[in-house]
Amino acid sequence: MTALSPAERTSIVRDSLGVGLATGAYGVSFGAVAVATGLSVAQTCALSLVMFTGASQFALVGVLAAGGAPLSGALTALLLGTRNTLYGLRLAPLLRWAGLRRLAAAHVVIDESTAMSVNRTSSAAARVGFLATGWSVFVLWNTATLLGALAGNALGDPRTYGLDAAVGAAFLALLWPRLADRRNQLVAVAAAAVALGVVPVVPAGVPVLAAAGVALLVGALSRRPDPTEIPEEPR
Repeated sequence: MTALSPAERTSIVRDSLGVGLATGAYGVSFGAVAVATGLSVAQTCALSLVMFTGASQFALVGVLAAGGAPLSGALTALLLGTRNTLYGLRLAPLLRWAGLRRLAAAHVVIDESTAMSVNRTSSAAARVGFLATGWSVFVLWNTATLLGALAGNALGDPRTYGLDAAVGAAFLALLWPRLADRRNQLVAVAAAAVALGVVPVVPAGVPVLAAAGVALLVGALSRRPDPTEIPEEPR
């Protein structure tokens, strides 16, 4: 496996911590929304610790807030969480961990850690990006969740502070390097069009899955390799 230079490692960790800070801070919103829905502080923190996938967590409390049954909320959260399974299929051969290390890594397979891994030029760099991003988001997200839950209704809607915009900006920064290829640009436009088209007729979160379906379909039908992918290293 290719060794990383200290400068490259520092650069990856710095970028990863930036993503972790931007994303983790939004946990304040989840904590505040969850207690406003009726969950206790302990229940709110347990969700962030065990479930740890923001979209699914928001989907669950959203269903509960709308008066839905807990089972309906759990199924909605499960549906949104299926994308992490697809991430795992891509990350497993890239990161090459087994046993307990793979089990521990599986808990932090989220959008951000995946994006900060697949954009790297070697497996060693992908591992650093994955670990630094995944665990920084985990620590900060759970800390922010606790703060938001304790602040409760006194905090108001955290979106008024612009935290939701920070998450979107982080995602755009992660996506940008993959748009160097013309095919990827067209896939991004098509996925965005599909997501926007289904927003009025499907529950929140489903447009993301619809957009991911576009990318998966193109990937399955295309025979041309993605030039932005990490080249396979000798085992």
